[in-house]
Amino acid sequence: MSNPTPADVQQFISAGLPCTHLEVEGDGQHFFATIVSAEFEGKTRVARHQRVYQALGDRMRAQIHALSMKTLTPAEWETQAKAA
Repeated sequence: MSNPTPADVQQFISAGLPCTHLEVEGDGQHFFATIVSAEFEGKTRVARHQRVYQALGDRMRAQIHALSMKTLTPAEWETQAKAA
């Protein structure tokens, strides 16, 4: 089984979680994702990460070695963009 690309991981996440913004970078084993979804409203950071893992399913164990992520609501994303 070949290592997934950042585009693959982006597709895996978007297939299982509606996102308003999604960026994935990585080298085939280690990935970093910025994920913006309304589903994160009212959820803790741990619950948000669990939701992403749910979207990835078995791929997280079988194909993706490590995933770091920034999980934001659309309002948090907008606030962050204004501050930059």
